[in-house]
This record gives sequence, structure tokens and C-alpha cells, in this order.
Amino acid sequence: MRSTSALRTDSLSLLCAALGGAVLLFIIAPLASLCLSCSLPELAETAGDDEVQASIWLTLWTSMAATVFCAVAAIPLAYLLARKDFPLKGLVSGIIDLPVVIPHVAAGLALLTVVSRGAALGRAADKIGISFIGNSLAVMLAMAFVSVPYLINSARDGFAAVPERLEKAALSLGANPFRVFLTVSVPLAARPIISGMIMMWARGMSEFGAVMIIAYRPMITPVLIFERFSAFGLKYAQSVAVLFIAVCLVFFVVLRLLAGGKKDAQR
Repeated sequence: MRSTSALRTDSLSLLCAALGGAVLLFIIAPLASLCLSCSLPELAETAGDDEVQASIWLTLWTSMAATVFCAVAAIPLAYLLARKDFPLKGLVSGIIDLPVVIPHVAAGLALLTVVSRGAALGRAADKIGISFIGNSLAVMLAMAFVSVPYLINSARDGFAAVPERLEKAALSLGANPFRVFLTVSVPLAARPIISGMIMMWARGMSEFGAVMIIAYRPMITPVLIFERFSAFGLKYAQSVAVLFIAVCLVFFVVLRLLAGGKKDAQR
């Protein structure tokens, strides 16, 4: 006879499975309904649309570029947060998470107050021929602002998991701190760093509110979907949405597989 504890465990497992299934259904059902509402001829026609192709390409490369450029500063910051104690460290961590919790339209407005031609930075950039409004640079800026916390937090957790004794051993053998960072700390934290970069890239691609405020054009795909929905209704927007979701999933899966392959190679 099965023990009472085993029965209780099975009951708990069934409850967790039922609740988890409900959450999965909540996620899958709208996406499945959206995909099933589009026919293959509609998707083929949308895929051949020059405006759609241009918007998807713009979305992909600007989000990737924003991720790579931010990583140069974000990864050292994550290392500092993981390894050093300093005054107001908790405040710094809270500031890093701010873009995640504030409304993204508000994030766009905040950026606009800094980079518009009426602001000090905007005026200084304008004098050397650089504009942060209505171009691909503005798109990258908005994407980076709302998504960089994902990279910093993931990289920080990765560095925190690296044993400090390995870094100290490298230092004792004569390596300078900069070399230890590049040859010991970063390689050992590579998987969380790569995961953070993938999440930052994916979050940047999905951004709408902040981008719409400072760079409605050139039009990234989320803005294009909104424009077609506003102008023509659901039917004309859903095929673009389905195509964009498919492209994002393909790139996301490929990057995850590459990241997993690097982990296996390190073992």
C-alpha cells in the first residue's frame, strides 16, 4: 500500500501540473490562434512585401548591434557588481532594473528629453552631424535602454558563480587583473553572459513604446504591425505578426543551440 506521504506528493504534483498546464495554455492559445488565422498564401504574400522585409531586417540588425555595443560596458559593470562591495551598491542595482519596471512609452519620453535637439546632448551631437531622433541610431538607443538590464543581471549572476579562488590563483601566478578578467572570469561566466545577450537581443526586437516615441521611422516590425492594425485592421496586421514571430523564433532557437554547444564544448 502506498504511504500517506506518497499520496500527498502525488496530489501536489497533479495540482502543480494542472496549474502549470493552465499557464502554458494561456501562453500558447493566443499564439496558436494568431498563427492558424493566417493562410500560407497570405504569409507568402507578406514575406514578399518589400516594406515588411526591410522592417524585419532593420529590427534584427539594430537589436543585435545595440546588444553588442552595450556589452562592452555592461559586462565589466556586471563583474563589478558581482565582485566588489561599494557604497550605494543596492541603489545602483535598483537603477539598473528601472527600465524594466517603468512604462516603455515613459522610457521613450525620458530618452527624448536627453537626445532631442533641444537638450544639451542633442545640441552637442547635432553640431558634429549626429542625430538621435528618427534614424537607426535612435532605434538602437531605445532598444538598448529597455533591454540592457537583462544582460547585466545575467552576467552578474554568472560572475558571482565563478570561484574567486581561481581568479586569486591566476593573480598569484603573475597575471594582472585585466588579464584575469579576460582569460579566467569571462570564459567561466560565458554561458550566463551569452544567455543575457540573447535575452537582451530578443527583448530589444520586441520593443515598441520607446522606439515609437523617438524613431517612428525608419519603421521596425513592431511599429509596422501597429501601423497596419491601426490603418487597415486585424487582417492586414496579423500576417506580419505571424511572419515576425516565426523569424524571431528561428533566430532565438539557433542562438540558444549555439550557446548550448559552447557549454558542451567547455565540459
